Amino acid sequence: MSQRDATEPTPVRRQAAPLLGAVETGGTKVVCGVGTTPEDVRVVATIPTTTPDETLRRVVDVLGPAGVTALGIGSFGPVDLDPASATWGHILKTTKPGWEGADVAGRLGRALGVPVAIDTDVNAAALGEGAAGAARGVDSFVYVTIGTGIGAGVVVDGRPIRGRPHPEVGHIPTPRDPGDTFPGICAFHGDCWEGMASGPAMEARWGARAETLPPEHPAWPVEARAIARGLATIVLTVAPRRIVLGGGVASAPGLLPLVRAALADQLGGYVAGFDQPGFLDAYVVPPALGGRAGVAGGIELARLGPFGGLPSEAVPRRAIREV
Repeated sequence: MSQRDATEPTPVRRQAAPLLGAVETGGTKVVCGVGTTPEDVRVVATIPTTTPDETLRRVVDVLGPAGVTALGIGSFGPVDLDPASATWGHILKTTKPGWEGADVAGRLGRALGVPVAIDTDVNAAALGEGAAGAARGVDSFVYVTIGTGIGAGVVVDGRPIRGRPHPEVGHIPTPRDPGDTFPGICAFHGDCWEGMASGPAMEARWGARAETLPPEHPAWPVEARAIARGLATIVLTVAPRRIVLGGGVASAPGLLPLVRAALADQLGGYVAGFDQPGFLDAYVVPPALGGRAGVAGGIELARLGPFGGLPSEAVPRRAIREV
């Protein structure tokens, strides 16, 4: 039997990267994906959102056979993100029938037998865009979605901001056009940002869904100013290096240039550099991942690990219940 020359290097066997799972829960559907990195995410199933029992069991049926080693969840909310809370990973007060109090993170983690990380759906989308999309390489940015509601994921030094329970940027108060008497549609605040600029607000103001309005409709300059007022508040309070503007309303043809111009007008030359030619074209940008942002962010959550790398003493201890 020949022996290997002592000077010959020992071959290193490469291990396959662990397969991670991602779940994006929405009001009407749940998207499941798998991948090894956010760039490698693959959507494997889309499941209707019904009851918690039925929906979560179907998620387990999809991801269980895949053999994922960790799971990241981007959930509709509000969701308890406090790792010291007994209801960490549960849905809080919601209008979604049957989902209030649902233990989304715990039930999926126990059923799949893997560690779970959970965040809001908009924070997950922000992480996805930061890891593999329009904010890649940017350490601090905000992902804003303008659609049925308005939400924002605020990322600082690569991690989303969480609080009590998490930022609700859609409900910040915003100014209005002089003489505007539209009351807004928010059930809590009336004319907050979401009450004035969301898709349902546009429908209530103009009597038609946003996607049916042509680009030349007078609704769009009004909407651009309404969006820009909220963005100006974000610029002045968070000072992100980039804003990624997504959602069904924000994707309307021709709206983004109007928003950029309205934002410059709102800032009034106060913030240095924002009035330079072309600056806002690179500062307020559309998302790059489209419908994959949420599941890409779920993979990034799974990669970061449960509780976003918090120390072990902050990890909650909860009674175990089976799905």
